[in-house]
Amino acid sequence: MKKNDEIVLEITDMGVDGAGIGKLGKIDSMGMAFFVKDAVIGDTVLAKVMKLKKTYGYAKLLKIIDPSPYRVEPQCPFHRPCGGCQLQALSYEKQLEFKENKIRNNLMRIGGFEAKDIPMEPIVGAKNTYHYRNKAQFPVGRDKTGKLAAGFYAMRTHSLIPVENCLLGVPQNQLVMKTVLDWMERYKIQPYEEQTGAGLVRHVLIRYGFFSRQLMVCLIINGHSLPNSKPLIQNLKEIEGMTSISINVNEQRGNVIMGDTVHNLWGSDHIEDSIGGVKFQISPLSFYQVNPEQTKELYGLVLEYAGLTGKETVWDLYCGIGTISLFLAQKAKKVYGVEIIPQAVADAKRNAEQNHISNVEFFLGKAETVLPQFYSQAFESEKSIENEQGMLHPQIIVVDPPRKGCGEELLDTIARMQPQRVVYVSCDSATLARDLKYLCGRGYRLEKVRGVDLFCQGVHVETVAQLSLKKNVCK
Repeated sequence: MKKNDEIVLEITDMGVDGAGIGKLGKIDSMGMAFFVKDAVIGDTVLAKVMKLKKTYGYAKLLKIIDPSPYRVEPQCPFHRPCGGCQLQALSYEKQLEFKENKIRNNLMRIGGFEAKDIPMEPIVGAKNTYHYRNKAQFPVGRDKTGKLAAGFYAMRTHSLIPVENCLLGVPQNQLVMKTVLDWMERYKIQPYEEQTGAGLVRHVLIRYGFFSRQLMVCLIINGHSLPNSKPLIQNLKEIEGMTSISINVNEQRGNVIMGDTVHNLWGSDHIEDSIGGVKFQISPLSFYQVNPEQTKELYGLVLEYAGLTGKETVWDLYCGIGTISLFLAQKAKKVYGVEIIPQAVADAKRNAEQNHISNVEFFLGKAETVLPQFYSQAFESEKSIENEQGMLHPQIIVVDPPRKGCGEELLDTIARMQPQRVVYVSCDSATLARDLKYLCGRGYRLEKVRGVDLFCQGVHVETVAQLSLKKNVCK
């Protein structure tokens, strides 16, 4: 076998990135596995070998010989070249099964849990699997013909696929992007070029409040000012719901989308939205879950797993703009949130104030630094006030880290503080499994775990896990 050979594969599984997996020869552990993008479980396909490793390879889908009973017609015409919705050709029921298996397999493979010992609850599926995203980030550049365009990058590349109307987003996105591109054409505003570092407009960020109907537009630019901004602002203002127009400065070379500095051009510096009766102010740099309907389900599950009675002290780590903190504060005695982004902490404090929630306090800094330092200093000095408030020995600790998970020093501190329960919210079940293994080796027991599908048509899945402290555990 060599590169460019054509092979027939029966797709029996799917990888974590959504690629179909088929084995050449024996359909058992001895067969050579091939990963085939755009193939789904149950397909029989003709594929071309693109890359060979010792025990596996990658192949390009050429033809579907026998389609899977789980295959559906993708609604987006850019489904294959874009690659942002890796599961769009798979029935939604099968997508949920794929995501449950992904969580379970990571807990077994990385976490070391036995299948029978994983207390998996059924995944929470979504009612609306399209047009659910309240946030979009469109890179701006030129297409293959040199025409100004916006869209998304093809998978694992920075080749721009022109897509102004993503079917996961809201209809307003298309109108915003047409307004921005027309303005750029008229006033000869150049898109940013990664290769040379020249050009001005890099991305366009759009946020939409599903409940407030408020709209935010932020242009991420390679500079500190936006020439001819008045006509752009005037045209954007005419779009229904427009509330905030700003620029974000990012002059760094690389693929990080947002810079640290935001300049407001018109309107408010934030939009508002609400989830479960709690109102939130959202700035361009704020972290806010992209699927509001499913976020309500997610936060409800966090509350359920926290098991609050009104007497508990809670630490909420990686709290962002205070979304989970404010949900917890409604049923807890006191909540302490920790977040590294200054703008998010400012938003969190404003959010607490506007919701008239006074039993919450926010700290600025890395969770991996703030909590260990606090514990070390408080434990050594044995500050009576902090001990009375329960900060040193909280009943509940909630963590919602980025994809890389929690640092080991933070996990060690959590284990030393010995909360009765730890609720772990994760956007990557691989790092979740790693961290649960650590905590379960330090006196905790995994009680419940459940997926929540916030990313319909894509491969990512949110997971909530509940851990309880075993009895007779010493520090």
